[in-house]
Amino acid sequence: MWVLFFMPEKLFYKNTITRFFISAAALYFLWFILYNFVIKPYTLLDEKVIKNIIQLSASVLSLFNQNIYSSSANIDVQMIGIDGAHPVWIGEPCNAVTIMALFSIFIVSFPGAVKNKWWFIPSGILIIHFVNVMRVCALALIQYRAPEYLDFNHNYTFTIIVYACVFGLWMLWVNRFSKIKDGQTK
Repeated sequence: MWVLFFMPEKLFYKNTITRFFISAAALYFLWFILYNFVIKPYTLLDEKVIKNIIQLSASVLSLFNQNIYSSSANIDVQMIGIDGAHPVWIGEPCNAVTIMALFSIFIVSFPGAVKNKWWFIPSGILIIHFVNVMRVCALALIQYRAPEYLDFNHNYTFTIIVYACVFGLWMLWVNRFSKIKDGQTK
């Protein structure tokens, strides 16, 4: 792999796929370092995102006349539930921050006009966040109505839905906004 860094520049830039993988790998490595050694230990990003998920989920569930209890006021306890049921706990892996980062890395690394990336990335992050809020609402309802199905839906159904959403956004980028047409770059 280290040989790729010593390839002649013209050869490197001619191969869009190679450029994409190297760029995505480098950005992911940078994200991993920043997230694990700066963002996670020194900021409240994860906690703020979880608090927002809880608040939005409570608002959505309230629209369906559900009596909600949550812990959005207390950052240390990250739960939401419907009265009469155990709460759904929302942890770091469930806040979709890493998924949003991977989505962004893909879009930044893949060919396309920068002006489109400036609006597509925030829009995609908002869509991913919305899908995650709907996921938490659905899990709270499942916990209330049929708790025996919670683990399956948490581990499989909604994981597939969230990743399908991200994949759909990537495909939208590739097919509609990227500079790649019929295997060639513009």
